[in-house]
Amino acid sequence: MSKGIGKVAYRPVGILAGIAAGAIAGTIFRQVWKVTAGDGDAPSPTDEDRHWGEILAAAALQGAIFAVVRAAVDRGGALGVRRLTGRWPD
Repeated sequence: MSKGIGKVAYRPVGILAGIAAGAIAGTIFRQVWKVTAGDGDAPSPTDEDRHWGEILAAAALQGAIFAVVRAAVDRGGALGVRRLTGRWPD
């Protein structure tokens, strides 16, 4: 099987994985924010009633959660493509 097949096979998987990762990460972030901040909604950067520390902490937490979820979903997608095609998507 050519090297390009794994890459082509992964493309739709990667797109779907990205969408799924965003949805999963958003859900996880909202739940973590509720528990850690005791507030239902994370602060918007333009919310003048919130302080810098709270806004930056929320952004850092959201970024970290998204990065971890995206990496896990991408890795799982690559493993799935390898099982289907026999090649790792490069």
